[in-house]
Amino acid sequence: MIKRLADSHWTIASDEAGVRLDKFLADTQRLGSRGRAVAALERGKVFLNGAEVTMTHAGARLSQGDTVRVWMDRPRSARRQERAVDTGALRILYQDEALLVLDKPGGILAVPLERRRDAPSVYDRIEDHFRSHGKRRPFVVHRIDRDTSGLVVFARDARAQQALKDQFRRREPERVYWAVVYGHPHPAEGTWRDRLVWDRKALIQRETHPHDPEGKDAVSDYRVLEAFRTTALIEVWLQTGRRNQIRLQARLRGHTLVGERRYIYGPDSLRPIAFPRQALHAYRLTFRHPIGGELLRFEAPPPADFLDLLARLRRR
Repeated sequence: MIKRLADSHWTIASDEAGVRLDKFLADTQRLGSRGRAVAALERGKVFLNGAEVTMTHAGARLSQGDTVRVWMDRPRSARRQERAVDTGALRILYQDEALLVLDKPGGILAVPLERRRDAPSVYDRIEDHFRSHGKRRPFVVHRIDRDTSGLVVFARDARAQQALKDQFRRREPERVYWAVVYGHPHPAEGTWRDRLVWDRKALIQRETHPHDPEGKDAVSDYRVLEAFRTTALIEVWLQTGRRNQIRLQARLRGHTLVGERRYIYGPDSLRPIAFPRQALHAYRLTFRHPIGGELLRFEAPPPADFLDLLARLRRR
């Protein structure tokens, strides 16, 4: 019989390097079965190198020196995480009593807009999902653009919402995006710094002078992940979170996003590669749980249209 583990830690030895996380947990010397391993991952009981991991990380390959912790008696974990749920085009990756994280498809608003009340939004679908389960409405924490795909977090009560918003205001969450841009950014990694102002009439972000009292700093770190003939796949870390920040900062340096419809002014505004939206995906989101304070990390693989674009570019 497998002994019940209340709180156990392991350090990965050289002969265990390369083993999948779920297989490591399922070993008879640890949780004893794949079913127990899956349940621990789904309920927020597993930590890798101090960060909570979920079923999206089940296939992660362990490295020598990694630390794995299983906290079976973790508070609030009995029903902490449900399996990813599809509600129409909505994919909820994680939910507990305080928050939910979802993978938003491109082409749908994150939150309703006053000027476009008839347009469908993720918020509306979550609200319908909650209502069908007799739960409260969702609380908005942050947004991503309608045609940007990827990770978004909502709170389930006002207390959690405020705690999460405070984190975003302090710029604590890690927000990582993938984008496909024209040209090859040089150097291959670096930092973009700009002063931007929101044009309330045109509803676009603009570059402004450093002393504009209405301007706000916009800072992004980037690196080139893969270079194609005339385009590149880049990874961008947001230090600040201005509206349309990546789209404009890339364009200011001559690297318009593939599929971009708004920030396309200038001599290289005509582009031949067809894509139905800006090629931008919110890939990784890391923040602290608003109640317990533990570090949560999520990754959403790029959707099919984004992957198809990359395949086409590689063939070119």
